[in-house]
Amino acid sequence: MATAKKAVTKTAAPTKAAAPAKKAPATKSAAPAKKAAAKTPRQAGSAFMKAMTPSAALAAVIGDKPMPRTEVTKKVWEYIKKHDLQDKAKRTMINGDAKLTAIFQKAQVSMFEMTKLISNHLK
Repeated sequence: MATAKKAVTKTAAPTKAAAPAKKAPATKSAAPAKKAAAKTPRQAGSAFMKAMTPSAALAAVIGDKPMPRTEVTKKVWEYIKKHDLQDKAKRTMINGDAKLTAIFQKAQVSMFEMTKLISNHLK
């Protein structure tokens, strides 16, 4: 009684791989809730863009027209570069001439301190 073993050969028929299931589009139920709580649009730099009137000492450097703080700083830097008032050894220091010394109350200031001192001359 010998049992004969049959050789089982499985032929793998080429089948197409199942395509991945497509995800259902996400529901938009959470999105409107967030949009309702969104901030109101703010004006970009509105405080910086407010026209300020320079004092007489500052007007001698930048002119007497009211202008925003950003423009005041640009005009002061133009004056500094035009008159070559940046310190040669330490570039972060500004050497004051007669007009800038009237604004800064010192002969030399740092460029970081400069804007603080200029703000005292704006109203």
